[in-house]
Amino acid sequence: MVRPEKVAVVDEVKDMFLSSSAAVLTEYRGLTVAELEQLRKELISAGATYKVYKNTLVKRAIDGMSSEPISSMLGGPNALAFCNSDQSDISNVAKILKTFANNNPNLVIKGGYYAGEIVTGEQLMDIAELPSREVLLAQLASTMAAPLYRMANLLATIPRNFAYGLKALMDSRPQTTENSNSVESSEADNAETEGDAVVDNAAIDEDMETGDVPVTE
Repeated sequence: MVRPEKVAVVDEVKDMFLSSSAAVLTEYRGLTVAELEQLRKELISAGATYKVYKNTLVKRAIDGMSSEPISSMLGGPNALAFCNSDQSDISNVAKILKTFANNNPNLVIKGGYYAGEIVTGEQLMDIAELPSREVLLAQLASTMAAPLYRMANLLATIPRNFAYGLKALMDSRPQTTENSNSVESSEADNAETEGDAVVDNAAIDEDMETGDVPVTE
C-alpha cells in the first residue's frame, strides 16, 4: 500500500513540472550539506526551486508526461532545479549551476526539460552562455525603439521647419511693402510733374490770348 507521504511527494513533483518553465536535473554525489545549501540559496535568489527527490518518486510523477524521458537520466543522488515561470528563466539557472560546477566538480549537470523538449547537459551549458531574459528584453526594446526615435525626430522637424519658413515669409513682407511704397511714390511724383506741365501750358495759352507773351517771328 502506497503511503500518503509518497503520494504527496509524487503530486508535488508533478505540479512542479507542470507549473515550471524548465527543470534541470543534477547529481550532487560528493557535495557536502553546506555546499548543497549554498547552491540552493543561490538558485532561490534567482527565483528557482532546488529540491532533492527520490528517483522512484520522480519516475512515478512524470510517468506519461512529456518530461518522462528524464527518467533515463535518473540514477544516483539527484536534485531538481525548477525555474518558476514568473520569477526565473533557464539561462540564469544554467549560469548559476555552471559556475557552481566549475568551482565544485562534484556537481554534475545531467540535463533537463525546457520548452517541451528534453535537453542535455551540454545544451544547458550552451544556454548558460546566452544573455538573461532581462538583457534580451532590453536589447529587443532598444531595437524596436530606434525607428520610433527616428520617426519622432522626423515629425519634430516638420513644425520646426514650418516655423522657420513662416518666419522667413514674415521677414520678407516689410521689404515687399517698402518696395511697393517706393513704386507708388514714384508714380505720384510723375503724376505731379505731369500736372505741373499741364498748368504751365495753360498759363502760356492764357498769356498768348492776352498778348502778354512775346511772339518771335
